[in-house]
Amino acid sequence: MNYHTMSNEELVSRIEELSRLNEQLLREREQESRLEYDWTGNLGHWYWNIKTNSVTFNPLKITTLGYELPADLSSVPYQFFTDKLHPDDYERAMNAMRDHLRGKAHVYEIEYRILAQDGSYHWFYDRGKITQYDEAGHPVFLAGIVFDITEKKRNEELLERENKLLAVKSSTDGLTNLKNHRAIIEELRAAVLAARNTGQNLSVAMFDLDFFKAINDTHGHHFGDIVLSKIAAIIKKNIRETDIAGRYGGEEFLLVFPNTPLSIARSICERIRLEIEAAVFEKGVRITISGGVQDYHGETTTALIDAADENLYEAKRSGRNRIV
Repeated sequence: MNYHTMSNEELVSRIEELSRLNEQLLREREQESRLEYDWTGNLGHWYWNIKTNSVTFNPLKITTLGYELPADLSSVPYQFFTDKLHPDDYERAMNAMRDHLRGKAHVYEIEYRILAQDGSYHWFYDRGKITQYDEAGHPVFLAGIVFDITEKKRNEELLERENKLLAVKSSTDGLTNLKNHRAIIEELRAAVLAARNTGQNLSVAMFDLDFFKAINDTHGHHFGDIVLSKIAAIIKKNIRETDIAGRYGGEEFLLVFPNTPLSIARSICERIRLEIEAAVFEKGVRITISGGVQDYHGETTTALIDAADENLYEAKRSGRNRIV
């Protein structure tokens, strides 16, 4: 910076700015308030002189993003960084700073994405606080520290994806890709609670393959697994997005129809039954399915399943390949 070409007013402003910065640095050293954290990615401290709108910072904050350092680091404005904020983070970051400047928040603290030179976005964790006020009590100087937490965010996102996959896997029956027994019972309990609280309709259905033991005995359990898998695919194809299907156990399936009257649930079940009856499986095998449908009348989850199960056995006793 060439001080010889500055006017007296510019020199006074620069002296005031350096004075405030020196005062802050001395205060931090004396009080040992260095804002240090046990995190990796530390990009160093920053200092914002509100009066001159200049930011003093560790060059890592710029070079980490792939930008070349400005010729005059002492004249970098606050907007140099805020203009590079991700559009979805801009207003949130501005509000965080406004809240602190207005005394609504004890500190300025936020995580945001900032544009790098290569077009990607880096995640930063930024924390700062007003350290100096003018005679009227207005903030004039802030000190803070910033971290590049891009790797931390990537790891969090990876962990979140893995947890979601794990949650799906732990609730899915490996053979049929429907909900497993535990998961379908949890879904039914939630649907019962919702129906109890809202007064909406709820229907359930129990399905059981007819003479499935004979298929296993004749063609082997591997073939039986193929049949179960294809039956599940037919069930899944015929239910709506709001309906839930699960393998209750063995060759039994439990279907949950939230906010659905008995007549609609029975119609869906009948459609499933007819498609299974018409299907021809490997080796020319044909199979039928029996079902029991029941609507909710305030009973417990167990009682509702028992009622649907009783209707299923009535279908069996009445000749199979029907919905009761």
